[in-house]
Amino acid sequence: MDDHVSVESPVLVDGGDRACGELLLVLAHRMQSTAPGATVRLVATDPAAVLDLPAWCHLTGHRYLGSGHQADGRAHYDLQASTTPRATRSHEPWRLHDTTSSTSARERDPNS
Repeated sequence: MDDHVSVESPVLVDGGDRACGELLLVLAHRMQSTAPGATVRLVATDPAAVLDLPAWCHLTGHRYLGSGHQADGRAHYDLQASTTPRATRSHEPWRLHDTTSSTSARERDPNS
């Protein structure tokens, strides 16, 4: 992963009042079209985002840069798009995409 932090204006993603699952769906979709090394600023009201976003970045290979607050009081979270992100499932961006099989572990064993 590149340690360079972009000095250009960040790509702004307004997460609105979405909770974690929906917030990650919006973010994951936006990150797919973001240039490697670009900074993304996610604005969100979800109080769990401060925990969820660093974990999601660790999972996907993106870099969590930190958080702050907008002039309107909403929290923002800055991330740097990875040059080699790990793919997640399109409908479950909190799970890595399984490239070894077309059948997920849960589909093979529903008790897993």
